[in-house]
Amino acid sequence: MTPSSYPDTREIARLTARMLLEIGAVNFRPEDPFILASGLPSPTYIDCRKLISYPRIRATLMDFMAVTVMREAGFEAFDNIAGGETAGIPFAALVAERLGLPMTYVRKKPKGYGRNARIEGDMAEGERVLLVEDLTTDGGSKLSFVDAIRDTGATCGHTAVIFYYGIFPETEKTLGDHGVQLHALCTWWDVLAEAKAQGVFSTAALAEVEAFLNDPRGWQDAKKDA
Repeated sequence: MTPSSYPDTREIARLTARMLLEIGAVNFRPEDPFILASGLPSPTYIDCRKLISYPRIRATLMDFMAVTVMREAGFEAFDNIAGGETAGIPFAALVAERLGLPMTYVRKKPKGYGRNARIEGDMAEGERVLLVEDLTTDGGSKLSFVDAIRDTGATCGHTAVIFYYGIFPETEKTLGDHGVQLHALCTWWDVLAEAKAQGVFSTAALAEVEAFLNDPRGWQDAKKDA
């Protein structure tokens, strides 16, 4: 069923952060930093994939995502919902169900046999496609998915995520230069605020994470040189 009435943007962000904290999807470890896919250190790590195992939280967040894209992009803005392989696939399916739209998914690369396709499911020329993913950091990984969608003759001017890092200023420019608008439920700043409110992590950990969020590149450079 399509959601029609939900909290305002700030309350959606707070509740999303609370849910991520509640299921242990948020990790703060400044004393032993995580290594990101980029090879750079980070005192934070988030695992949105855990959400699929929590039905009440999963359902609420997908309602939030559906109402967010309708509010920000339009109520009749899309013809097809596409998930990015692999984390975006379950969330795309759930959003498509709520919006009553077809669902497809986009492979990271052609599968190498059969049709050698990157798009699975039916996507037609001229369709307006919403790309759904679990999260975005700097936005770069979304561009390959968007290009694969556009190669079919469909259009893709929007991507929706549960979690947006919100600390790298180039992200929205990277997407915007590619003609893509980002829709997100919450950021690291929302998670930090809720973590402080709940007292989930130590004061020292929260302070170190806040230092990272204020200057991520500087924090990473300092850790590399340490």
